[in-house]
Amino acid sequence: MGQKIHPTGFRLSVSRNWSSRWYAHDRDFAGMLAEDIKVRDYLRVKLKNASVSKVLIERPARNARITIFSARPGVVIGKKGEDIENLKRDLSRQLGVPVAINIDEVRKPELDAKLIADSITQQLEKRIMFRRAMKRAMQNAMRSGAQGIKIMSSGRLNGIEIARTEWYREGRVPLHTLRADVDYGTSVAKTTYGVIGVKVWVYKGDTLGRTDGVAIDPKAEEDRKARFPRKEERAARPGVDRPGADRVRQPRRVVGVATEPVEKKEERPSAEEGATPKTTLRRVPKVEQVDAKGESA
Repeated sequence: MGQKIHPTGFRLSVSRNWSSRWYAHDRDFAGMLAEDIKVRDYLRVKLKNASVSKVLIERPARNARITIFSARPGVVIGKKGEDIENLKRDLSRQLGVPVAINIDEVRKPELDAKLIADSITQQLEKRIMFRRAMKRAMQNAMRSGAQGIKIMSSGRLNGIEIARTEWYREGRVPLHTLRADVDYGTSVAKTTYGVIGVKVWVYKGDTLGRTDGVAIDPKAEEDRKARFPRKEERAARPGVDRPGADRVRQPRRVVGVATEPVEKKEERPSAEEGATPKTTLRRVPKVEQVDAKGESA
C-alpha cells in the first residue's frame, strides 16, 4: 500500500532548499544539529503569537545568522526594537557565538501551509468545529490564488472516544511531480480530549527550480530551418520561380494495368472495293456408313 512521502524532503535540491545551511565535520555535526533543534523550539514558544512560518539558520565563520519568516514582523521586533534585542541576546547565549537576526515578512499568510495549520489548531483549542475551521481555511487559500489545497486532521475529533482521520481537498495537489511547488506544514492542537494533529498541503503551481530559470532556451531565428517557403515568399515568385516548376513530369504508372503492347489486326479490303473474295472452307464431320451386319464400311 502506497504511503505519502514528505513533500519538502522529496523536493530538496530540486525546487526546495534546506532550512539549516552550514557545514561541519563529523565530530561537530550532531552537536550543531541539536543546537538548531533547540533554537527552533525556543523560537516557537517565544514567538507563539507572531505567526512564524519558517526559521532559517546559517552559520558563517564563527557567527550565526537567523532569518525569521513571520506574517507579523511587528510582534517580533517589539516596541523600539526591545524584543528583538532580548531575542538576540538569548540566542547568543545558547549558541555561544554572535547572532544576527533578520526578519522577512510573509506577504500572503493564506497560502503558507505552516500558518494555515497553526490557525486551524488555534481554532480547535478554542472548541471550534474542525470541519468549519478546515473549510474556511480552504476557501481563503483558493481565493488567494492557490491551485489546490489538502487539509488532514487526526485524533479525537469533536471529543469522540475513538480517534479517526478526516481530510478535505479542493483543486489538485500533485504528490509525485517534482516541478510542482507544494508547500507542506504541520501543527498540533492540545485539547482537553487529547492531541489533534493537522497537516496541510498547498499547491501553488509548477516551478522550474529554485532559480526559476528557463528550462530549454529557444532556438534563434537563424538556426531555424523552414521545411517549406512561407506563404508570402511563394506569392512573390510566380510562374517558373515557384519551387518545382523546372521539374519534368514523369508519366504516372497505374498499378494493375497491363503494359504489354496489343497487336493490331490488319484491316482487309471488302468485296465492294474490288477485292477478290476469299473462299471460305468449312470442315464437315465424316459420316461412317454401316451395313446390315452392323459393320462399318
